[in-house]
This record gives sequence, structure tokens and C-alpha cells, in this order.
Amino acid sequence: MMTDDTIGVGLAAFGMSGRVFHAPLLKNNPHFQIRRVMERTKNEAIKFLSGIPVSRSFEELLSDPSVQVILVNTPDSSHYDLAKKSLEAGKHVVVEKPFTQTSAQAEELIALAGRVRRVLTVFQNRRWDGDFLTIQKVLREGVLGRLVDYEAHWDRYRNFIQEGTWKERIDSGAGLLQNLGPHLIDQALLLFGLPEAVTAHLRVVRTGGSVSDWYQLRLHYPNVGVALSSSYLAREASPRFVLHGTLGSFVKHGIDPQEQALAAGGVLGSTGWGAETEASWGMLTAEGTSEKRKVETLPGNYMAFYDNLYDCIARGGEMAVKPEEAANVIRIIEAAQKSDAEGRTVPIPPQ
Repeated sequence: MMTDDTIGVGLAAFGMSGRVFHAPLLKNNPHFQIRRVMERTKNEAIKFLSGIPVSRSFEELLSDPSVQVILVNTPDSSHYDLAKKSLEAGKHVVVEKPFTQTSAQAEELIALAGRVRRVLTVFQNRRWDGDFLTIQKVLREGVLGRLVDYEAHWDRYRNFIQEGTWKERIDSGAGLLQNLGPHLIDQALLLFGLPEAVTAHLRVVRTGGSVSDWYQLRLHYPNVGVALSSSYLAREASPRFVLHGTLGSFVKHGIDPQEQALAAGGVLGSTGWGAETEASWGMLTAEGTSEKRKVETLPGNYMAFYDNLYDCIARGGEMAVKPEEAANVIRIIEAAQKSDAEGRTVPIPPQ
């Protein structure tokens, strides 16, 4: 139900992220209402958002006074330009990952948001994956002792080149590092902060591919080894997380069920939302125990992102995903690209 303090949102596109993630999350949150959607040629939004006006230009979306927040969920190469225009128009801005294509662009947007006093954040929804929430709980409890190795994998099996998408074009700046990498990098930075250096390897492994569809990153920290990887040619997926400490290990397979549930039209907040079946729970092996034991996965909760956004806009609360954190993700991506191109470990300047 719409109230006097309902915040109007304009979607800059209605592709997969708009249809599967943002539209359901916004419709479920009583503090927001989707007021307008931009689709330059298609009419997909009409099928899912009855009665919502559709704009054919970004300028028309920006000029709607009922829209206070612009969601920039367009191709990566347009994030900087559209976010900048939105801030200059006095709108709050949510940007899909990756934040921008360069760290310089990210810094410029952060400075602009500060000058115009508008909220700027990035949809790093995988912070609210159940498995990652569980990893944080395991580390807080200290059952692994001092952590010495942290591995995070996100593999898919897509052995074909999808036609007609910017994500397969090298001139768009796309690649698996830009697609799935921001999630794994953001999680690692949230746990450990900025590394001292990055060593990376990028490859094109699919026949006929143009963009990198395989990567391995090593983030260098003084006391813990951090390895992140993804591949489009992993028919049998690796464990999602592998953690080794001085007192034990934790291994987690599977992936958070929220995206699949949203794509299938699941009801957000319904009984059991975000919960995994016991078959997907992680396995803990710790010192002093005679056998492995399962650790129940905490329920995931993507709704927390927009709850926090409302708190930031309406009450001046602290942002859960600070744009400075998203800018650091881009710094790591840039360092990874430099590392691969030059065949060396690239240091990360301290902030």
C-alpha cells in the first residue's frame, strides 16, 4: 500500500536483474513504489508491472518528479554515465554491480553524490546470501581457530556463446571477472579489508569466446591466503566455500536459493524464504571432535538491501553497501587485469 512517505523508484532497464531481483524486492517493500521503467524498444515491464508507465528515453525517466530513486541496471558500460546524470538531476542512485568500469569513474561519482547530498549505493546482494551469512557466523564463533586459508568459488556450466548479448562482446568491457567477480571480491573485502597485492589469471575457455570466462584471483594478506575463482566450464561445480584454520575446516557446497525462487515467482518473506535444505548445509571438521558435523545455513535475505536503502534515505541511516567499498571492488578488478596482462603480482596502495 502506498503511503505519504513512499519513495518512488525508476528502473533504467527491465532485463534479468530488473525482472528477477529488483521488481519483486521493491514490490514487496511497503516503503517503495516503482513509478516508471525505461525500455527503449521492448515492452517486457508491462507483463510484470501492470499500469507502470514505460519511457523510451532516459531523459523522460529522469524528468518524472515522482521518481526519487534511479536504479541503474543497464549494461556495465553505461553505469557511470547514467548514474552521473541521475545524481545531477537530484536523484538517489542504486547501481547494479559492477559499480563502474574504472576506479576513477567510481571516485568521481562518490564525490558528486557527496556534493549533491544524495544516497549512492551498489546492489551487492550476495552479502545477504545464506552461505555467506553462515561463513561470517562460523568465523565469529572462532571454531576454526586462526583462519589460514579462504577459498570462494562460483562456477557455472555454459558451454555456448550466447548470441545478441553485450556480455559476450569484448568491446563492452564484459567478462566473467566483471560479472561474477564483484560478488566474490566484495565478500572477501568485507571479511578481510583491502589486500596488500593481487595476483590474477584470466582465460577464454569456451570455443569461439571473446571475453574472459575463467579467472583465478589470489588476494595477498599478511596472515590469511584468499583465493577466488569462477568458470563457465565447470560441469561439476567446486565447493562454494572452503575455509581452513588452526583448529578445523569448513566446506560448503551449493548456492543460495533466493535467485532461483525469485525467478520461479516465489513469494518473498514466505515461510522458509531463503532457507536451504539440510543436504546443502556446510560441513565442519574441528579439533576435539571425532566426526564431521553439519552446520545449518542461515536463511538468506535480499530484502535487507532495500530495507537499508529506505533507512538511509528516510532516516539518514548508515549505508550497508558504501560506494567507497564498491569502488574498492573496481580497484581489485583493475589490479587483476593488470596482473594478468603483465604476468606479475600487482600491489594495492593502502588507503
